[in-house]
Amino acid sequence: MSEEFLINFTPQETRVALMQQGVVQELHIERSASFGIVGNIYLGRVVRVLPGMQSAFVDIGLERTAFLHVADIWVDRSSGAAPQPIEKILGEGQNLMVQVLKDPIGTKGARLTTQMSIAGRLLVFLAQDKHIGISQRIEDEAEREQLRARIQSLAPEENGGGFIARTMAVSASDDELRADIHYLRRLWTEILHRSQNARVPEMLHHDLRLEQRVLRDLVTAETARVVIDSRENFQKLSAFSQEYMPQVASLLEHYIGTRPLFDLHGVEDEIQKALARRVDLKSGGYLIFDQTEAMTTIDVNTGGYVGSRNFDDTIFKTNLEAAQAIARQLRLRNLGGIIIADFIDMENEQHKAAVLTELNKELTLDRTRVTVNDFTNLGLVEMTRKRTRESLAHVLCEPCPTCSGRGEVKTARTVCYEILRELLREARQFAADEYRVLAAPVVVDLFLDEESQALAMLSDFIGKPVSLKAESGYTQEQYDIVLM
Repeated sequence: MSEEFLINFTPQETRVALMQQGVVQELHIERSASFGIVGNIYLGRVVRVLPGMQSAFVDIGLERTAFLHVADIWVDRSSGAAPQPIEKILGEGQNLMVQVLKDPIGTKGARLTTQMSIAGRLLVFLAQDKHIGISQRIEDEAEREQLRARIQSLAPEENGGGFIARTMAVSASDDELRADIHYLRRLWTEILHRSQNARVPEMLHHDLRLEQRVLRDLVTAETARVVIDSRENFQKLSAFSQEYMPQVASLLEHYIGTRPLFDLHGVEDEIQKALARRVDLKSGGYLIFDQTEAMTTIDVNTGGYVGSRNFDDTIFKTNLEAAQAIARQLRLRNLGGIIIADFIDMENEQHKAAVLTELNKELTLDRTRVTVNDFTNLGLVEMTRKRTRESLAHVLCEPCPTCSGRGEVKTARTVCYEILRELLREARQFAADEYRVLAAPVVVDLFLDEESQALAMLSDFIGKPVSLKAESGYTQEQYDIVLM
């Protein structure tokens, strides 16, 4: 399926949209104030070792200490020695070279590894291993063995390090492979040299910027063009591609139109839709997305779709369309972790199998690993999607200051009753001549209208006058009681 990338530049952020048949499939956003750190290499210091969790916390100079599990610590297994517990490998205060596997997400620090790998255009360099691996996407066994033999001849073991061949390596010439090998080994030598004079904690190597990673990692033989709306960055990317990936250079286009690039292709509208809780389906049905700390739930509803034959047929068609939409929304919103999809209940086992098949088919387009389980006894489909970076909502949004992320606020009447109880508590604790209530206008209006009798009764009970003052800057739940 032909695809194209749209790259929008501003001084504050870079945004990339992957389009297929005119429809947005993926969104990537990187802001100058908070660059992603996956792939960066640091010289850090172990600040705490937790034998019970077989993990350690490492200071690499970020706001939160990063997390290192014993399974991510590289050890030389060629001797056949048994794995050791983490307390035998690391000690507090120890300096350690580490690489970031996952960006900090939510309240969790970055995930680290001591297995160093540096990605090139065709190969991934493994600093400590001598293994030659082949991407799983290269399925033909003869091609795999032929490519492995070529790399072994171009990168003899005695020169150090191993390599994993990426999918683009299949069609690369020996000269291109040799150039990638030379570039990656030279880069690793520079990192080692930098580590000798580093002041802990210090970054030794940072991965490419978003737009460069798109050219390196995402552009494939299916890519028709890469459209860039900045002349300066178009020139930079052209120079970058000419040096490292000449076959990509011809795909780059500079957009010079007056209408913003993302507006022209409807990307801005898709971003707004991807932040909404509700996603409408063409049939009239809709999906409801609820993202929490632990998981994301997706509820499928028929909505206004009544079908033309029977109720079972209506449900089946809605669920089929929902399966297609869910797969796309997972990519678009970059949702990760545990995902629960509540499809409309189906009695027909063939219908269930067809919906699951459709979901799995659409998920094959996902670059991120997704695992899908069968329907549970409750009719739910459980999925896990590898969490590689913050979701779109977490990048672009923050918890509502009014509802603190609950998605709801107390009614004005509920706040009125809270104020009445608080007035009673204040009157029992403090002696005042008068109590003044500062609250949102809607709360004050309710006190002056429907709840005026309740306020008068309380005033008589405590024997003190109660006055009201509307504060337009207050949220509906916010109030203060001033002792006069």
